[in-house]
Parts: sequence; C-alpha cells; structure tokens
Amino acid sequence: AAAEVLALDDEEDDLEVFSKDISLTEVNSFSPSVPISPSSMINQYKFEDGPELRDLFITVDDPESHITAIETFITYRVVTKTTRGEFDSSEYEVRRRYQDFLWLKSKLEEAHPTLIIPPLPEKFIMRGMVERFSDEFIETRRKALHKFLNRIADHPTLTFNEDFKIFLTAQAWELSSHKKQGPGLLSRMGQTVRAVASSVRGAVKNRPEMFTEMNNYMETFSQKINILDKIAHRIYKEERDYFNEMKEYGPIHTLWSASEEDIADSLKGIASCIERCCRATERRMAGLSEHLLPILHEYVLYSEILMGVLKRRDQIQGELDSKVDALANKKDLFSEEIEKLEDKVERANNALKADWDRWKQNMHWDMRSTFTNVAENNLRYYEE
Repeated sequence: AAAEVLALDDEEDDLEVFSKDISLTEVNSFSPSVPISPSSMINQYKFEDGPELRDLFITVDDPESHITAIETFITYRVVTKTTRGEFDSSEYEVRRRYQDFLWLKSKLEEAHPTLIIPPLPEKFIMRGMVERFSDEFIETRRKALHKFLNRIADHPTLTFNEDFKIFLTAQAWELSSHKKQGPGLLSRMGQTVRAVASSVRGAVKNRPEMFTEMNNYMETFSQKINILDKIAHRIYKEERDYFNEMKEYGPIHTLWSASEEDIADSLKGIASCIERCCRATERRMAGLSEHLLPILHEYVLYSEILMGVLKRRDQIQGELDSKVDALANKKDLFSEEIEKLEDKVERANNALKADWDRWKQNMHWDMRSTFTNVAENNLRYYEE
C-alpha cells in the first residue's frame, strides 16, 4: 500500500502525518486503544523471555577515567551473575572499554550475519548536546552499553555465543590475547573483496517475497525514525533555549522588586512562579534526554543494522544464484555443492525470520512505552 506523503520543508521539517502505511502496522501492530500508563501495558504484551526464565544477569556501572601518555579513555565495570552450567563461576566482574564492546559486536556479526545484533552507541553520542568525557556523556553511554549487553543476554541465540561468554568472564589480558587470535589482515581483506563483489552483482533474482517486503518496510521505517529523531532533537534544543532565557527572568524580577515598594510583593511572586516553571522545565528536559532521545536514536541505528542484515542475506542468496547459473551450463552438476548452498540460504532465511518477528515486537513495545512516558511527563509538566 502506498504511504501517505510526509509534508516536509528542507530545514524546518515537521512531522505533519505519520503515515498509516499498512506495511508498518501489519503483524504485531499496535492495538487501537492506548493504555493509560506504561504499567497497564505490561499485561498486554507477553514476551518469550520473561524475567522468571532468565539465567544471566548483567550490570554495567562504575565508569573510570584512564589517562595515559597516548590516550584518555573510560572503562566500565561489567558484573555478570548466572546459573548456567557452562560458566565456571556464578559471578564475574571485569572492566571493559568502548573498544572491547566494538570487538564483541563485530564478532557477533561475523558469527551470525543474518541475526539482528543490537546497536552500540556511537563514538560521539548526542552531538551538540553533551561534551565528551562529561558526566552526562559517560552516564548516557553507560546506560547504552548496559542495554546492549542485556539485549544480547536476552537473545535466544546470541546469549550462547562463545565470544560473548569470553567478553563477560575474561580478565583484560586474557581478552587481549583472545582478540589477537582473530582473522589476519589478508583474511579480512578477502572478506571485504568478496562482500564488495557480491554487492555489485545487482538485484537478487530469486529473493523470496517476504524479504522484499522486509526491505520495503525498513526503507519506510528508516525514513520515519530519522525524521522523528531530528524533530526530537530540535524540540529538546528549543526547550533548552527557553529554559536558559527563563532562568534570567526570575532574578530580574527579584531585583526589580527592591526598587518598587508598591508592587514588590507581586514582583517577588512572579519571580517565585518563574523559578517553579524553571524547575518543571528542567525535569521535562531530563525526561526527554533520558527516555525519548536515546530510544529514537537507538532505532535509527537499528534501521541501519537491519538494512545491513538484509544485504548480507541477499549476498548469501546471490552466492547460491550465481553458483546455480554457473553449474547449469555444465553437463555434470555438482549437486552436493548446490545442496550446501541451499542449506546455507535456508538457515539464513530462518534465522532472519525469527529475529525479525522478535525485533518487531520489541520495537513496538519500546515505541509505545516511550511515547506514553513522554505524554505522561508532558501532562505533569503542564499541570505544574
């Protein structure tokens, strides 16, 4: 179904219509009735991995700054508690830096090319809003890293990845040694060349309709979530500018009251009112920066990840298609090789199908709870 057009200006693009494209509301779509509060939504959604089934709990906390002659970086404490038999202990405590998280993500993508790996925060998050190594930046990143690891822990396949286990349990020197066992430069170059060669072959001939629909869905989703992310950042900036201006008016009225005896009480009352409005606005800004902005930006990153996953699935399909075409011109077909490639495509398809449904359900939950939270914060703000 054709999506309704989003009315946008080049630099002042407001979201006038959030399309009712049925491709965005098909399976696992929202109920028309909106729950009153986030707590009432908990009963509406039932997830496979309920808290009572979890056997792996991870906490990221206690950031520490490290200054060397070469660089300055932050490490975070990662505490893991588990009842799984494959772990030698029930509790682990290690310290990890951002580069270690990047390594883990790359290993997961390498081992599971058609699974949806959770996004990591970018090297510089929320540009223009916080400074690198400020307390706000470090806390924002800590929360994102905590979510990253727990999304992996809750994933039915990724949670059993061996590199993930090593990340959680190995001491710094052990992890460093393990990293050096990765593919060499020539191997990585070969993978890159193959990926580029596969990507320039053109459209996949035998792509199942389901994955064409996924591609279309993600193109629309990516457009809309990027618009929402941009609007949310603009709202926050406008709110911050308003707050900074309002902060100046309270003291001005207080000073004014000292020279106007007849209206001194009224001026002091206005100053007090402005101060209360400042506090309410500050709480509202905190709600936006802690709950709305990170979730929207996380799904901006998810949209990029999903497009990458779909491309990798197409590359596997393309490998099979090219092999079938090449062998079809020969009298003796190597059926065993074809069967292996068909099995590889089937496994890739099944992995992505299962992960797609799971991601979509989580996305709907995150979006609904996030916007409900924003609405409730706005209600409190305007009441105050």
